[in-house]
Amino acid sequence: MYSNGNRIFKKKDPSNKPQVPSSKGFVHGIWFFNVSQREIVLLSVLFIISAMIISIEGGDAQNAENFKEKQMKYERVKNAFREKEKTVNEMLAAKNLSAVRLEIFVRIFKTEKKVEVWGKNREDSVFIPLTDYDICTSSGSVGPKRKQGDGQVPEGFYHIERFNPVSNFHLSLGINYPDKSDRILGGGGNLGGDIFIHGNCVSIGCIPITDDKIKELYILAVESRNNGQEKIPVHIFPCRMDGSEFEGLKKEYATYNKLLEFWQNVKEGWDYFENGKKVPIVSVDGSGKYKFRP
Repeated sequence: MYSNGNRIFKKKDPSNKPQVPSSKGFVHGIWFFNVSQREIVLLSVLFIISAMIISIEGGDAQNAENFKEKQMKYERVKNAFREKEKTVNEMLAAKNLSAVRLEIFVRIFKTEKKVEVWGKNREDSVFIPLTDYDICTSSGSVGPKRKQGDGQVPEGFYHIERFNPVSNFHLSLGINYPDKSDRILGGGGNLGGDIFIHGNCVSIGCIPITDDKIKELYILAVESRNNGQEKIPVHIFPCRMDGSEFEGLKKEYATYNKLLEFWQNVKEGWDYFENGKKVPIVSVDGSGKYKFRP
């Protein structure tokens, strides 16, 4: 520096050249060497995106964990767990299954009047038979539901979409009828809805299994949903599709070509599960036909 008597001037430092981007960077607590500033920015963006993904996934897991807690706010659900949780846990333990890792699959047979429940731990690849319940009363006959008020129980490939802890029939589990196949093959008009597996022993188009047994099934469904099983599959058949009952139905309805064609399509889904004990991914084509894939 030098002075002219009034002002002080700073000499330019010839070594004071523009700074070259550092060959190393410190990003979110981690040192990165031999990278440019642009690469540091990209790494920062990737770090933030990863953190957001982890946060979202964590939020989903938290929501799943809260499902049971939310259900337990209802008196009938609390009573069901109080009365039946031990029974359900013993049932699961006998099959080497765990309530905290459980997934279930439900099959319903209209002729035999049975609700069949299969289970597996989340890490397992195949389902095993868990238990079954009697359908205590029913309406309609074999064949799919095609309109409001026909009294029919649907047939096809559905999932549980509603948990009703304050049902008129104690507790109930609603299925997603009508599905895409029903809407296509139903030919328009009012197809009806509100099909439930429920308690009590009265029904028009639903599946009642008594108050006592719906408590067990409801607990199994709550545990599975709480473990992240968003869509518990429910497959409904006119009968078991591999024996004399089905052969008898084919003879009885031999002139009902559309019904037989529908049943043959439904049997494909039956066969898929029977061959590997794995629930297929189900879709519906433009004609209303079910398609099955791993």
